[in-house]
Amino acid sequence: MTAPLDVDALIDDPGTRVIVCCGSGGVGKTTTSAALAVRAAERGRQVVVLTIDPARRLAQALGVDELSNDPAPVKAVDGELAAMMLDMRRTFDEMVESHAPPERAQKIIENPFYQTISSSFSGTQEYMAMEKLGQLAGAGTWDLVVVDTPPSRSALDFLDAPQRMSRFLDGRMIRLLAAPARAGGRGLRRIVEAGFGLFAKAVGSIIGGQMLQDASAFVQAFDTLFGGFAERAEKTYALLRSEGTAFLVVAAPEPDALREAAYFTERLSSEDMPLAGLVLNRTHPVLAPVSAARARAAAEQVGGPGSQIAAAVLRLHADRVDLHEREEHLLTRFSAAHPGVSVTRVPALAGDIADLDGLRRVGALLAGEAETGAAATAG
Repeated sequence: MTAPLDVDALIDDPGTRVIVCCGSGGVGKTTTSAALAVRAAERGRQVVVLTIDPARRLAQALGVDELSNDPAPVKAVDGELAAMMLDMRRTFDEMVESHAPPERAQKIIENPFYQTISSSFSGTQEYMAMEKLGQLAGAGTWDLVVVDTPPSRSALDFLDAPQRMSRFLDGRMIRLLAAPARAGGRGLRRIVEAGFGLFAKAVGSIIGGQMLQDASAFVQAFDTLFGGFAERAEKTYALLRSEGTAFLVVAAPEPDALREAAYFTERLSSEDMPLAGLVLNRTHPVLAPVSAARARAAAEQVGGPGSQIAAAVLRLHADRVDLHEREEHLLTRFSAAHPGVSVTRVPALAGDIADLDGLRRVGALLAGEAETGAAATAG
């Protein structure tokens, strides 16, 4: 029997400072993150939720005109809640501005090579999400930060982002591009510049001379900031592993989504990162204690007025029982491989989550509160 995940205990615990919702794309991470944030705020926490999803439906559900890179208060919530959407480029600019004098920061931000890597470098979105998390956690304004992570092709992208950025900043190519700026005396500078000239000629023939000039100018202007970036990357990684952080793996009861969830669970365990449990969205609980076989047999035998409708309802029930059993089989396999992972199920809801009441409803389901009437979850 899978242990239930106590969501309310998790969000009520003042020691829980960061909740990271992660998993593959399309499993309801954004809705889950927003619902957790709303529930936590209305239970007394001071909460900020950081989303990566650019869809306007989340802003509309929260009652906010537009989400930006700065936390905006969600006034309709009975508590303290702010929401924001990651602006990857703006967050990178803020990092530069916080590390460099205004003149140098402007020079870096205007550099074409910087403009390229700040928006398209592999892992930049994941790293910037973690950078923004570090900023929010260190601000002291909120006592709980809820993060909706980017949908990644690989479950490793998000966890690797801080270290990947650190390795990039300390890589051989970066050191070569920065060499002229780092050279000390005049004689040494001449030797380094001569060597750099040979390097530039070889690389320039491959990537283009102008791009290489832009890259070299960027790195040389950026050189003194590398240490600060690497240090922040390590601090962010430490924050992810701290006791105040809780990871929730979000999945749907489908083979691919649970396979990704299993991979994520194993990676979190190998990195000693604190996994709180699994959120299984869009489940289909059985609504009546009638087996599929019995329901189909009854559908064949029903007669009299309204018999066609009654037979259709019985067949629908039988199909739902079959679907529920398939979902339970998938979850049983997951739990057998990961017996220590607690689980909360959120039944499938009809339609989109379009307002705060919808998010409150999902939050209640996350906390294990049963609905009256038709079962219903996060889309």
